[in-house]
Amino acid sequence: MKKEMSVSFALLPILAIIVTGGLSVFVWGAGMHFPLIFGIIVAALITFLCGWKWEEIQTMMVNGVSRALPAVFILLIIGTIIGSWIASGVIPTIIYYGLTIIKPEIFVPIVALVTGIVAVTLGSSFTSIATIGLAFMVIGEGLGFPLGLVAGAVISGAFFGDKLSPVSDTTNIAPAMADTDLFSHVKHMLWDTIPAFIISLILFWIVSNTSAGGGTSDATTILGIKNGLDDIFVIHPLLLLMPIITIALMIKRTPAIPTLITVSLLGALIAVVVQGVPVGQIIQTMTSGFTGESDIAAINSLLNRGGLTSMLGTIAILILATALGGILESSGAFNVLTRKMMAKVRKTGSLITSTVLSAFLVAFSTGAQFLAIILPARTFVDKYKELGIDTKNLSRAVEAAGTVGINLVPWGVPAVFAAGIFGLSPGEFIPFSFFVFLVPLVNIIFGFTGWTITKKDYSNESTLEKGEQSA
Repeated sequence: MKKEMSVSFALLPILAIIVTGGLSVFVWGAGMHFPLIFGIIVAALITFLCGWKWEEIQTMMVNGVSRALPAVFILLIIGTIIGSWIASGVIPTIIYYGLTIIKPEIFVPIVALVTGIVAVTLGSSFTSIATIGLAFMVIGEGLGFPLGLVAGAVISGAFFGDKLSPVSDTTNIAPAMADTDLFSHVKHMLWDTIPAFIISLILFWIVSNTSAGGGTSDATTILGIKNGLDDIFVIHPLLLLMPIITIALMIKRTPAIPTLITVSLLGALIAVVVQGVPVGQIIQTMTSGFTGESDIAAINSLLNRGGLTSMLGTIAILILATALGGILESSGAFNVLTRKMMAKVRKTGSLITSTVLSAFLVAFSTGAQFLAIILPARTFVDKYKELGIDTKNLSRAVEAAGTVGINLVPWGVPAVFAAGIFGLSPGEFIPFSFFVFLVPLVNIIFGFTGWTITKKDYSNESTLEKGEQSA
């Protein structure tokens, strides 16, 4: 016979994964795969002790993983794009001209701003990080900036754009789960997103102009990188059309996977036609990543990457995280924890704060973006209606923590993905991801001040539902 979990039982898997995750990432340097597996074992065990059969627990995991399959396909394609865009000379051309025209004094804020514009258009933080973000990393190293600072600017811009883009999957999931509409959701998010991003740009400008080594590379270093790129690739301004084509496809609202496949294959075609890469070699590059020899360390360290196989580690994290989330959701563990949290909610400030904290609870325990949005939104939607608070405030809050704030989790899927692309540890760029800190904080401030918090009368809706049930 099934019984409801106690609070201590519900907390066990989360504590297990946070403790082992912290040790694995910061002490053992072993990554997040084992802690997630350990978390699944603990969650499965307590679920079994609460009366569930193994077959049911297995179904919970399968249902959880099924939600991640679209993201799995996208990650695999992004891996091929990185390889083909490097081999085709598209990313090297962006780097080459970026080193020519960008001024060091405003470089880091420009990184965040341009990445943000690209991400709004593409609707994908991951694609923006893997393409324009990777190019900015090489430019930043060439200009002498700390790579963690540049990576923080890329991540801030990428998730600013992802959060506001109407074609982003997370931007569509949040209002759907919170029972509001997409247009109201995006418009309401301007209140927390724009101020947080403006403050971030100011911080990037201050830090980049005061940090040790910021923008100190001389003309000889920059010229060396440009010459190194020119030796390996055909550099031509027409190659800059590739990002423009990608943006155009997204503006036309072409579905994400067909668009990504198209730009990946276009990159491969350009590599063959323009760079003279043999067909077999470009297929190898799209599978295993680009490899090139240069006397410039920055070129070798940041361009020798990509390929479908480079995404497998991130995909494994995503699958394990969503399997764990499937158990925690279906077994009622999250409901037990959030019920205690909601029982103390009486005012708007505590409601918004509880929403943000519950999203972080999911984020730190699973590392999965979708779960950090879906589970709190489902849990809190009735509470918002009960207190007469428009549910677009709920969708904004879960996006603040679930889409953006999850980047603070070193073992979360977004941080692991960025670390793999940049060749850095999450601890090197998280402190500089200013936007990621600010957006959840702004939402909590709004909750306690009441500013931008809109009300809505849901009493008629409740009456209508009761009438339909009685009929």
